[in-house]
Amino acid sequence: MNSMNSVTSMTSMTSMTSMTSMTRMSALAADHEACAEVLSRSGSNFALPIRLLPEAKRRGTTALYAFCRRADDIVDDGANPVEARHAIDTFDAELSAAIAGGASADPVIRAVVDTVRRFAVPVNHLHDIIDGCRMDLDQTSYDTFPALEEYCRRVAGAVGLAAIHIWGFRSPQEALPAAHACGLAFQLTNILRDIPEDLARGRIYLPESEFRACACSPDDLRAGRIGPGFVQLASMNVARAADCYRHAAPLDRLLSTDGRIVFRAMFGAYRSLFAAVQKAGTRIFTERVRPGRLRIIGSTVAALAVGPRPPLRGRGVGITTHE
Repeated sequence: MNSMNSVTSMTSMTSMTSMTSMTRMSALAADHEACAEVLSRSGSNFALPIRLLPEAKRRGTTALYAFCRRADDIVDDGANPVEARHAIDTFDAELSAAIAGGASADPVIRAVVDTVRRFAVPVNHLHDIIDGCRMDLDQTSYDTFPALEEYCRRVAGAVGLAAIHIWGFRSPQEALPAAHACGLAFQLTNILRDIPEDLARGRIYLPESEFRACACSPDDLRAGRIGPGFVQLASMNVARAADCYRHAAPLDRLLSTDGRIVFRAMFGAYRSLFAAVQKAGTRIFTERVRPGRLRIIGSTVAALAVGPRPPLRGRGVGITTHE
């Protein structure tokens, strides 16, 4: 009788453990689904490339995207800087607690913690991303490019570094700088594309020292006085972004096969955005430029087929000016 009771007790414990495990797996699946909904609602150019990944890496990359989106929205959508700072600090603390094994009520945090553990993503990259978003509460302008690059390293370079841990890579001494360059190329493209939108939020990311070097000023930009100096300012920043694309391209041969596919798709999509910026010239200072969806898809497909094609060396911007 005692033996039978023991067997029954062990069977019951095994069943309970199995049910607990299934419950946790179900909850985790729901967390990742919540992240997928964030990506789906975003309209991001990353949505299609991410779909090309196998399931586990797709879930991890989607969780990383949702995490970045959440951090960015906390800062941009805050009622005021004080509330936004409190919210981003709380988000940062909740991430740290969850990484340490604590509970979190946020499905995005739970999903990204699962991703960190599953793919050995260095958690400092996630904190860098939050620190970069936090910088938008402290700074609305940058005097030099090195100062701007530090911001870009946090909000974009850190994303690239986290992503390649999910995708798989070799030769860290080559892959890590290339991933940083990729994040920088994408972020500089965003900065050049979003100048009017950022200006409406009181932010100017182009370095003030470069305005001075081009004989124009942030006040000219605010007033819509887009004179000849802005041609040089646009060309200078387009050339810098083009260099970043060239330094990012070698990442293609350093990634796992499925990582290479998603990298090519993202590179192609952003390459078309950059080409639109390049072509727009000084219109970037007064309107948000964007290629048509078919052009983005075409560039993505081309990159998938032949690999990343960096911008041509020496190609300048268009010379459309506004008197």
